[in-house]
Amino acid sequence: MKERSKNIRIVQGKVVSDVMDKTRVILLETFYTHPKFKKIIKVSRRLKVHDEKNESKNNDIVQAIETRPLSRQKRHRLFKIVARGQL
Repeated sequence: MKERSKNIRIVQGKVVSDVMDKTRVILLETFYTHPKFKKIIKVSRRLKVHDEKNESKNNDIVQAIETRPLSRQKRHRLFKIVARGQL
């Protein structure tokens, strides 16, 4: 019997595209301080997330969980919707 991995990553981001069927693009923003200049730097990246029921819409804040590769670019699936966006 297989055991589940204890260190599953959950990321939180904002939905920026809901055009594709069963796929959402979320934007992850992280901030860090530059070691020499002490300036705060924002780094953003976009992930494709599998949304089976097409529940999330643009501007929603969602959590995605890391999973096996679902397609060439999708490595996460929708875990839950934290907050609905304003229309």
